[in-house]
Amino acid sequence: MMIPCWVVLFSSMMISKRFFFLLLLAHLQPEALVKGDATLIKKTCKNTNYFDLCFSSLKSDPSSTNADPKGLAVIMVGIGMANATSTSLYLSSQTQLLGTANGSTKRALKECAEKYTYANDALQASAQDLANQAYDYASMHIAAASDYPSVCHNMFKRYQDLVYPPELARREDGLKRICDVAMAIVQNLDW
Repeated sequence: MMIPCWVVLFSSMMISKRFFFLLLLAHLQPEALVKGDATLIKKTCKNTNYFDLCFSSLKSDPSSTNADPKGLAVIMVGIGMANATSTSLYLSSQTQLLGTANGSTKRALKECAEKYTYANDALQASAQDLANQAYDYASMHIAAASDYPSVCHNMFKRYQDLVYPPELARREDGLKRICDVAMAIVQNLDW
């Protein structure tokens, strides 16, 4: 079977257009062709305060292999969102376990659950900011998300009879570290 010459010509023109588009894209946005291989992830994580957390978190996400630096920031923000959501759900479950006992503990846990929900909301806004290349707003929202756990911790200090739960302290530290890593990645993006 012989292939018509117009099919060959059309196919070669389509390949040429794709090749030209890729060259143009590489020239205008060279970072668009960079992928999240181990070298890029190491390079990115070396610019953070928590290299091990950054590297293990990004390498554990399968989408990091196809991510550029902005994509790595989005992944880290997503990890923060998962952490904040998990902590909010944990606090809500602890509130339900208390039933009607210890009103101040229940009130503090409920308010803390709300603060972690706000942290998640701030991180969602940050992800949207990253998509819009509004890196200054992304940084602002990450900073806000990092502050919500401190508000929760300070709330426990208002009640003299309450002790800040060790599990909550661990989760607070985790979210703050994740936000610190996400912030460092965003600050190293080309604005």
